[in-house]
Amino acid sequence: MAKDIFHEDVKEALIKDGWEITDDPLYVAFKGKNVEIDLGAEPVIGAVKSDQLIAVEIKSFVDKSLMYSFHRALGQFINYRRMLKNTNPERVLFLAIPMDVYDVFFQHPFGENAIEEEELKLLVFDPKEKKITKWIR
Repeated sequence: MAKDIFHEDVKEALIKDGWEITDDPLYVAFKGKNVEIDLGAEPVIGAVKSDQLIAVEIKSFVDKSLMYSFHRALGQFINYRRMLKNTNPERVLFLAIPMDVYDVFFQHPFGENAIEEEELKLLVFDPKEKKITKWIR
């Protein structure tokens, strides 16, 4: 499977932040089938830090329209969260997004509302520095 252009950057940022990468990508058994939560080109990374378990869906938002990228990302996030709730409820799903996308889209009233209404958990990262700049829980 193809990886998001920021896959390795996010992976490095998580390691720098003290996370241990446990699955790259994270596979989930769902309804009697083994499923890879990777419906597009962006695989999920599973990671653990102390007793916390997370799954991270990486999105670059490089489509011509930020709104289109958001629609795709939100759909995947909702589906992946549902699957994890049924199979790995101890894992919390985060959507990893570049810092500039967070600043332009998610700090706009529409994006802020989406975070609240959809209960989005975001991992905001700086792709140049390869570091996490913000966790939205």
